[in-house]
Amino acid sequence: MKKLFSLMLVLALALVLAACGGSDDTDTSNGVEGTDDTASEAEESEGMIPETLVIGFVPSQDSDTIADTIEPLAERLGEELGIEVQGQVMTNYNALVEAMGANQVQVGFIPAFGYVLANEQYDVEVILKSIRYDSGTYKAQYVVRADSGIETLADLEGKVWAYGDQGSTSGYLFPANELMEEFGYDTAAELETEFFSGTVQSGGHDNSALAVYNGDADVATTFDDVRTELEEEYPDVMDKLTILDYTQEIPNDTISVTKELDDEFVQKIKDVFLSFNEDDEMIKIMNEVYNWDAIDEASDEEYQVVKDTYAKFKDNIEL
Repeated sequence: MKKLFSLMLVLALALVLAACGGSDDTDTSNGVEGTDDTASEAEESEGMIPETLVIGFVPSQDSDTIADTIEPLAERLGEELGIEVQGQVMTNYNALVEAMGANQVQVGFIPAFGYVLANEQYDVEVILKSIRYDSGTYKAQYVVRADSGIETLADLEGKVWAYGDQGSTSGYLFPANELMEEFGYDTAAELETEFFSGTVQSGGHDNSALAVYNGDADVATTFDDVRTELEEEYPDVMDKLTILDYTQEIPNDTISVTKELDDEFVQKIKDVFLSFNEDDEMIKIMNEVYNWDAIDEASDEEYQVVKDTYAKFKDNIEL
């Protein structure tokens, strides 16, 4: 009987040990499952490559003209990348920023101020910038009629100001900041309502200049020199409109991408755009749309001056 009891005890102990061993196996299995989860997370951390890459543009001239002009560029980019590329002209800078934030547009031809907003709100990354006249910076200009009698910035008090929209770096942000500092206004709203007698939000740099040309505004703030865009249709524009003054240097506009895109794919986009420097047809398109003479690499640090300017009155402008 004792032998039988001892045998049963040994069997029971063996079963307990086996169960413990099974528990260890289970833990090991769970460890493997954790490894699978980690691998899955790593895969998810890789960026996306969309079936259709959408490139967003904002109007510096007539929207229909831009839409027609950029079509060959989108087709060529699609050929090089091996996917469909669609160009989309947005209503204004803010619309492009929001579209990039929602990942509805993955690549944006976006000016410095628009980039600052997109970077701050949605981690949009600048990858390239425009080169004009061998420079990566430019100035905004104050355009007035040659017969207006306006000779200084102080003479603008009580006049009507035309600008594209409040998301424009050269059309609004830098001139507004300069005038606020010059004449002691704390907010852009005060500048518009107390210094100027009225404003015209034209939707584009050429439209702003034409508002002055046609007598609907006294001063327009635009990129330098918007008059060359109008000279063919308005041969006397260089005589009728004159440049009153210029702002400080502004970093050129950008090609920026959303944070969701795959890093290697972004590099490929950069390489294709940079290759356009050797392609006269593509550079001609860039020149027709935004007066770009070339494309160069860019970094976020170059746009700190715009961030600093924006920070001074970021809560006082409506976008």
